[in-house]
Amino acid sequence: MTYNISRVESGVGGLDEMLEGGFPFPSSILIAGSAGTGKTTLGLQFLTAGAANGERGIYFATLSEPIQWLLRFTEGYKFMKKEYFGEELIYQDMGGLLKKKGTFSDFLSAIEECITEYMPQRIVIDPVTVLTQRKGYREFLFDLSLALKNWETTTLLTGEVQPGEMYPVEVAYVVDGVVLLTSRVGKEGSRQRFLEILKMRGTKHITGGHMTSISEDGVQVQVGMGML
Repeated sequence: MTYNISRVESGVGGLDEMLEGGFPFPSSILIAGSAGTGKTTLGLQFLTAGAANGERGIYFATLSEPIQWLLRFTEGYKFMKKEYFGEELIYQDMGGLLKKKGTFSDFLSAIEECITEYMPQRIVIDPVTVLTQRKGYREFLFDLSLALKNWETTTLLTGEVQPGEMYPVEVAYVVDGVVLLTSRVGKEGSRQRFLEILKMRGTKHITGGHMTSISEDGVQVQVGMGML
């Protein structure tokens, strides 16, 4: 039996070419990488690409960063438009709930309440790994993944990679796809960035690490160049 899988554009130059046209819809996808590899930027590109097509998106911030800070530090990107926020894009600060030591049940209920109100097609949770040290984290991730699929969304969960770690194992265990963002110092001393699709269910994706750049256009993948 053959299934036709719907796709949504990633908003990242070169990435859709690697994904048979875009991320599967619905699905949950881990964007994993260390600091400075472009996780948040990629997530925002994904949301704004949807907003440009009239799709609603929600950005769940777990680090309690005010939206003014987010807009201030990303205003240099061409794809960021302030007018998207409040209509097509909903910014939801989850940091306050975490500071109050809310349970995973509280956290999930707050997410579902927001999804019910706005009915988004796209979601970014940035970063989900801030919850790692809490008991019941893996069970929460499983419940979250099931809930998001039931709501018919494509969700990117960003995950900070610890030293010596390729990706957050607990998150990778429950998601449909894993995209790795890595960096290394080249022979000339400059830092090079790479993107690799480790897995993507229902997709004949292009493998290997491909060089990326981060500019005013955001994260861009140079498919077939600078392979790891």
